[in-house]
Amino acid sequence: MLSHDRVWAAIDALAERYSLSASGLARRAGLDSTAFNKSKRLSSDGRPRWPSTESLAKIIEATGASLEEFTVLVEGRASPVAPQSRMAVPLLGFAQAGAGGFFDDAGYPSGQGWDLVELPARAAETSYALKVQGDSMLPLYRNGDVLIVEPGAPTRKGDRVVVKTAAGEVMAKVLERQTAKSIVLVSLNPAHPDRDIPMRDVEWVARIVWASQ
Repeated sequence: MLSHDRVWAAIDALAERYSLSASGLARRAGLDSTAFNKSKRLSSDGRPRWPSTESLAKIIEATGASLEEFTVLVEGRASPVAPQSRMAVPLLGFAQAGAGGFFDDAGYPSGQGWDLVELPARAAETSYALKVQGDSMLPLYRNGDVLIVEPGAPTRKGDRVVVKTAAGEVMAKVLERQTAKSIVLVSLNPAHPDRDIPMRDVEWVARIVWASQ
């Protein structure tokens, strides 16, 4: 049975699964950081306050979770992904990634100099981690956040992706359109311009499948 307590418990469980606090999950989804505070779950007269369907859709998209995964949490059934299951993946900073020598031609990890980071097992064996540096990816990704990217994963409009150019620039953007001739990217930070890059200038594109503070 769908209940007010179960829905909010599912939001808390989803945040914990992706190594976030409730406020961290709200920020990740582009919501006010207090949106999921305990004090916001009841109105001033004590009546239950439900999260909007828009808010739920945003946190599912922000974490990369599936609707089925969230439904399982609402129903309180056993999780299909063991929260305690963890794996180590290669880790590199954005500045290092742009320097070259760390990837093969397809954008897979290669060479020396990679660190390792242990994260919940949400990544494929070929996935790796990039640590955000600077504020160009605010408000979704902050300095120090870790992005798990999966080279070779299919991409579609609206996906968050990491792109490396032939000039050594590494950026996280939202994929707007990709053709044989060019790729159009929307900036996460409105202070930074969108990009339309000829495909001849793109080394690789990798989809962001997970993010952690």
